[in-house]
Amino acid sequence: MPYGFFFRRQLAAGLIGGLAVATGLAGTAGAAQASDLTKGLTMPLPPQVPTTEGVADLGNVRLWYWDTGGPGEAIVLLHPGSGSGEFYPYQQPAFARAGYRVISYSRRGHYGSDLGTDTGTFFAVDDLLNLMKYLKVDRFHLVGNALGGYIGLDMAISHPEQVRSLVLACSMMGISEPEYVATLQSLRPKAFSDLPAELKELGPSYRAANPSGVAEWKRRHDRSGTPGPVRLRNKITWQALADLKVPTLLVTGDADLWIPPVVLWQVGEKIPNSKVVIVPDSGHGVQWEQPEIFNSAVLDFIRTRAVRR
Repeated sequence: MPYGFFFRRQLAAGLIGGLAVATGLAGTAGAAQASDLTKGLTMPLPPQVPTTEGVADLGNVRLWYWDTGGPGEAIVLLHPGSGSGEFYPYQQPAFARAGYRVISYSRRGHYGSDLGTDTGTFFAVDDLLNLMKYLKVDRFHLVGNALGGYIGLDMAISHPEQVRSLVLACSMMGISEPEYVATLQSLRPKAFSDLPAELKELGPSYRAANPSGVAEWKRRHDRSGTPGPVRLRNKITWQALADLKVPTLLVTGDADLWIPPVVLWQVGEKIPNSKVVIVPDSGHGVQWEQPEIFNSAVLDFIRTRAVRR
């Protein structure tokens, strides 16, 4: 699908919010919208709500986690490969104050978690399931960023009865279709892997507008540890996406170097009962770069589209 058609259709559907005025409409309204986007880019870290932190001994691995508790439906945050359970300071208070129990954890080898005793044979979804059993959570919403989205999608395919809704943010999703893989690889030449992490992960608007935010992101990234392998139970094909039963929200930034909007829209057309949101002035770290837009999109989707059985 040509990108111009995609862009116009998204604007007509109202899925890009204020991007139209932010990218060229003149006058007071345009200036106000640009100011709103800049405010999002420079949002300071909010005060955190009280949480329980611990290390869950699951037998084959010990995983660091935090949990806001409470009687609300659980939202489980699955972090990107570049980070850890520490990568959600903007989501923790916003989702908790919206009435949800918010949980995140560090995968094997990331901040606070060990590599376990079965690194060659475990599946990442089993760690997630075992942690939920440990925390006595039966059903949950999953929000997966980047590599975390691979695990969220794998979980929704393997155990759809336990997943109320699925958010896949800036994630390539582990899709194995050769043409899809080749397209994404063509966007990142060999030199890309040698770039500093913050250039690959954070968009140019955020890096220009919020140097202190970049420094905090880098501090958390640098202490996130040495990640262990992520093994999926399912092969993610177009057919697997067509068979997906869980309501799914797909999100990416308009400046994401890993999965740009046109590619995400094409994936969204493969998934029934899905919605696509493109976040303006954001790179690969939408939950960090434009948290107000991201949080609003996630909460709206959960409230209106999630399975309540």
